[in-house]
Amino acid sequence: MEDRDGSTRGVWMNDDDRCLVIHVGGEMDIDRAPMLRNALLSAATQADGRDEIVLDLSDLSFCDSAGLNTLIQARQTAATHGKRISLRNPQPQIVRLLEMTGVDALFLTPGT
Repeated sequence: MEDRDGSTRGVWMNDDDRCLVIHVGGEMDIDRAPMLRNALLSAATQADGRDEIVLDLSDLSFCDSAGLNTLIQARQTAATHGKRISLRNPQPQIVRLLEMTGVDALFLTPGT
């Protein structure tokens, strides 16, 4: 699936000794939110998975209400399973969205 700018960025993961990093790129809208939701649900509910899940948003250029809702639901699911989700390197427009909606208070956002 291509974004409006012609790129095919999406969701990809890498694991290190301390946390699972989920990279989110491109545009997170109603068409692409299920891809992020699936990755987060898998990470949050995996019994032998990492307790810390970091969403690297440095390549995320747009997020609508579907993407925002996905973040909120994932945070709740992770907390239920004793895990934590934090955000890393959100772009200024994403920070503004989080602040305007009050969602910034739900996440630790290193790098902002």
